Amino acid sequence: MGLLKLTRQNTLPVDGVAGTLIGRAWVPGAIAGPSPIVIRHEGVFDLSDSFSTMSDLLEHRSPVSAVRLTPGRYIGTVEALLANTGKHADPNEPSLLPPADFQVIKAAGVTFASSMIERVIEEQARGDAAKAESVRRLVQEAIGDNLRAIEPGSPAAMRLKAVLIEQGMWSQYLEVGIGPDAEIFTKAPVMAAVGSGSEIGIHRKSEWNNPEPEIVLAVNSQGLVHGVTLGNDVNLRDFEGRSALLLSKAKDNNASCAIGPFIRLFDETFSLDDVRNCVVDLHVQGEDGFTLEGSSSMALISRDPLELVAQTLNGEHQYPDGFMLFLGTLFAPTQDREAPGSGFTHKQGDEVSIGSALLGSLRNTVTYSHEAAPWTYGLRAVMHNLAARGLL
Repeated sequence: MGLLKLTRQNTLPVDGVAGTLIGRAWVPGAIAGPSPIVIRHEGVFDLSDSFSTMSDLLEHRSPVSAVRLTPGRYIGTVEALLANTGKHADPNEPSLLPPADFQVIKAAGVTFASSMIERVIEEQARGDAAKAESVRRLVQEAIGDNLRAIEPGSPAAMRLKAVLIEQGMWSQYLEVGIGPDAEIFTKAPVMAAVGSGSEIGIHRKSEWNNPEPEIVLAVNSQGLVHGVTLGNDVNLRDFEGRSALLLSKAKDNNASCAIGPFIRLFDETFSLDDVRNCVVDLHVQGEDGFTLEGSSSMALISRDPLELVAQTLNGEHQYPDGFMLFLGTLFAPTQDREAPGSGFTHKQGDEVSIGSALLGSLRNTVTYSHEAAPWTYGLRAVMHNLAARGLL
């Protein structure tokens, strides 16, 4: 299948650069380093002289106004930036990075009814994909598939909880799916995400895993959502199904979190209501000829995005550098890849594309986490680099 190649056509939103697209790039120079960028009709512009980090930019009271008033420094065309992004990028030319730096990477889980049911199935099957189909029938007979009509935390939800407890079908996943408290967890450490064009990693011992195509909110320290991007919350279904206490092992591995390609800021072309109604599409193409298609409609989410933000940042927890918040996915693949009843799992070399019309596409290739590029560029490296460039 060869190296994944990013182009303007397979990366940008359907309206091109009509919206306000910001991101990060590795910028060469006397001292090379990561810089916030903006994508304009004229090309790609480095904003680091005014905003040294993405976190700084999103802390501005109006990032859109700030970007429009900042000329920036031209570093090349969009086509050149994308073409030089990926495993064999030339460090002497600009390349695309994930559009987050100092923000904590958070995620909301079990926010859609169908994926909630799949999590119950994982739990009941104890992470064994071979048992999932028979368990799926039993769970759906007991629970049904109409949980999307239940408002989390409502009296109706509590009545359903009582009934399911009586039937012995209550689950920790139903607790966070229809109970008052959302599941909010830390997906990955600060600076650990990979961007579009990079390899994404699965644990070498996992035999049942999948991509999770999601909307990701860009939120500042005051809880203001300034824009959104796309994310892949790579998930090990067998690890989490064996025990919820293995969530960190299932979710946080090298290269297991992808974010990108750009953050689209809210402006006159794009709003939070567009997010509430958007559809996120997934396409997986395997080297074995296997293809998988799916989609996730944000109109079916059980908790409003702003409720999930409020459950993340509040009097009990603050994020002084802001955070990126994955909103969960409707999509939990059950399509058999090989033997009947085996379900879907990734293979090395799978190309994964996650797209939404107004956000563009996030594209990655699957490998094992221990074979992906090691994560070496952390907070100390960034701070030393910014100091050396005179940007602190």
